[in-house]
Amino acid sequence: MGYTEQDWKAINTIRLLAVDATFNSNSGHPGAPMGMAPVAHVLFNKFMKFNPKNPKWANRDRFVLSNGHGCMLQYALLHLFGYGVSIDDLKKFRVSTVDSITPGHPEAHDTPGVEVTTGPLGQGICNAVGLAIAQAHTAAVYNKDNFTVSDNYTYCFLGDGCLMEGVSGEASSLAGHLQLGNLIAIWDDNHISIDGDTNVAFTEDVVKRYEAFGWEVLTVEDGNSDLDSIEKAIAQAQKSKDKPTLIQLKTIIGFGSLQQGTHGVHGSPLKADDIKQLKEKFGFNPEQSFVVPQEVYDQYNAHAAEGAAAEQEWNKLLNSYAEKYPNEAKDLHRRLTGELPEGWEKALPVYTPADPAIASRKLSETVLAKIESVIPELVGGSADLTGSNLTRWKAAVDFQAPSTGLGDYSGRYIRYGVREHAMGAIMNGLAAYGTILPYGGTFLNFVSYAAGAVRLTALSQVRAIWVATHDSIGLGEDGPTHQPIETLAHFRALPNNMVWRPADGNETSAAYYVALTSKHTPSIIALSRQNLPQLEGSVIEKAIKGGYVLHEAENADVTLVSTGSEVCICVDAVKYLKEKHNLTARVVSMPCTEVFEAQSKEYKLSVLPDGHPIMSVEVMSTLGWERFSHEQFGINRFGASGPYKDVYKASCTHQGHFLQSLLTICAEVRVHPRGHLQACGCHRRLLEERSQRPLSYQPCFPADHLKRLYKWVEIG
Repeated sequence: MGYTEQDWKAINTIRLLAVDATFNSNSGHPGAPMGMAPVAHVLFNKFMKFNPKNPKWANRDRFVLSNGHGCMLQYALLHLFGYGVSIDDLKKFRVSTVDSITPGHPEAHDTPGVEVTTGPLGQGICNAVGLAIAQAHTAAVYNKDNFTVSDNYTYCFLGDGCLMEGVSGEASSLAGHLQLGNLIAIWDDNHISIDGDTNVAFTEDVVKRYEAFGWEVLTVEDGNSDLDSIEKAIAQAQKSKDKPTLIQLKTIIGFGSLQQGTHGVHGSPLKADDIKQLKEKFGFNPEQSFVVPQEVYDQYNAHAAEGAAAEQEWNKLLNSYAEKYPNEAKDLHRRLTGELPEGWEKALPVYTPADPAIASRKLSETVLAKIESVIPELVGGSADLTGSNLTRWKAAVDFQAPSTGLGDYSGRYIRYGVREHAMGAIMNGLAAYGTILPYGGTFLNFVSYAAGAVRLTALSQVRAIWVATHDSIGLGEDGPTHQPIETLAHFRALPNNMVWRPADGNETSAAYYVALTSKHTPSIIALSRQNLPQLEGSVIEKAIKGGYVLHEAENADVTLVSTGSEVCICVDAVKYLKEKHNLTARVVSMPCTEVFEAQSKEYKLSVLPDGHPIMSVEVMSTLGWERFSHEQFGINRFGASGPYKDVYKASCTHQGHFLQSLLTICAEVRVHPRGHLQACGCHRRLLEERSQRPLSYQPCFPADHLKRLYKWVEIG
């Protein structure tokens, strides 16, 4: 309360920084920052607890900009509060592609003070739900009488577009069920999207929908100028302890512009004449750009100093806490650094060939049961497939509101419901909070439902694990709607993402080892429904390299490279080839192509050597395997419904088809001396004429061109 002209000068400074930056880059979205500047000023200056000198202070309030296109609002605030975002950085908004910390949408790994990577609408509110879950869990685990070490709020700005996206509804529904009173969302209700007025597509009663979700809903009728009502609404939201709060903030997009209230100011910079009249209206010099009055800096610096003092008090509290609860304090500190407990890997199960055949989803369950007690930050869940994904250890307590009697906030198992997309986006928030290592389970084919969230996990450089069971046509009766074909190729193509498909118990342990120790890379672990034998030659220490020689043979005629359930098929083929066709084969298991490609050139060539035929075997799309093999054996069409052995036969992936392709490549692939391009061409034409069909693989290579199969080798 008691707002003055000084507050409006600060608000208009935020607006004009957004206007100048978007005009300077001739790109961006000035409308939302101009409309949301008043609530941003009130929230950051009156309520939020943070220390710009230490953006990672554990008990800071979290802020999420779900409508990430309005990021100049956030960048302006970060600059004004002293987060290390300079005026020069604002001038680089959407301009510099190399050293800019002000990209076109917020990226957590680029910009100090940005908690999560947002941009695709609806993702941010889901991240905020994850951050709120993480805080509630951290408080339940570590807070003691007279020692409140965790009590921060999560605030989220979101727009009409976020509310249109289905994923926001998924996450908001779960947040209401979980009674997350530490979550406050502020809806920029300006009735404008890119296509114009939202009445063309979005006319539902959002207030009633969120009340039905179990949220407290408050309304501010004039978000443009009624700062007192904004403050009252936020203060009221903080009092809600058993419900998240949505504040409906009615605003005018592009407030002050000649185009205010229209889609013309949504995603296009203001024109020069519009900027001139705007600056004159706000009392700024129209000839100057990127101007911040000193009194505005002083006002925001004063609040930043309050945040620094709050952290100092918290540090004193934590020191006293450590004296009384040394083990808890030590564990909290370790979790905040992202380090795993010393010696945790000793809990990973190890197998021998004498052990029984077990489905890799069951092997995953065993890993989780072994490590959950030594990695207390491991918090998991499933999208309503717990009994199929096998993601819950027996003694697990559900994360639930204590009042429900279904669990409590110290619980480590989240019942996501049938909400795969929200689960992925919520995991991004859980991972970003800093005290939780999240995993989530669903069928591999349904990870595709969450592709938008998975992509942001990789871009955000956070550690999250997908337990993706029923990984192939081997799931059988559910049929092609549930059988992944293109899924692995899709996610293998995603930068900074590991896709694991283990063949047995030791490889499953290896997958978890690498996934858990990779601080900045997410993982998808694809697991079988059907039983898999424990393989001779499978060793955790080898498997963590992503690819290794499972079965070696001198002077081999062919190398078989495979993953998951097909590795044992390749192992069985070795004996058959020798006995029936006098052919010697090596077998390479490659549970993770991304990790394999990160190994040294020498190691990779020792596994996939230059100079003899290689065939890949995986019962799904062959796309991508041409990097490693001459011939690719797989499925490039949908599967079928039935018992899995029958499906394998119907999909032409039974042993007969496999061996036919294998014998063909052994008979026809040659490696010519270096530089014999003409010989290669003649050989290919001869084989095509003989078979009267174009070849689906390259039958021969000069030695130097063969190296092109391995993209990591320089030709020369």
